[in-house]
Amino acid sequence: MTSAEEIRRAEGVLERLVERALAMEGTCTGEHGVGQGKMKFLKAEHGEAALLAMRAIKTALDPQNIMNPGKIFTLG
Repeated sequence: MTSAEEIRRAEGVLERLVERALAMEGTCTGEHGVGQGKMKFLKAEHGEAALLAMRAIKTALDPQNIMNPGKIFTLG
């Protein structure tokens, strides 16, 4: 098995795991937060309105986007 194939399979397992956690009213995040790998699941977990509120708070507290840019969601 190639590395690219292993990565693709691991990503598929991760996606199914997150979908199952959300279906059981769990979370897509873990002990160490969202990071870049789980950003794509936040809308499914929290909804668009919550993400808009989070972005507004992030922008208000960090207008220059210097604190962990791109770790929870992208701004701009």
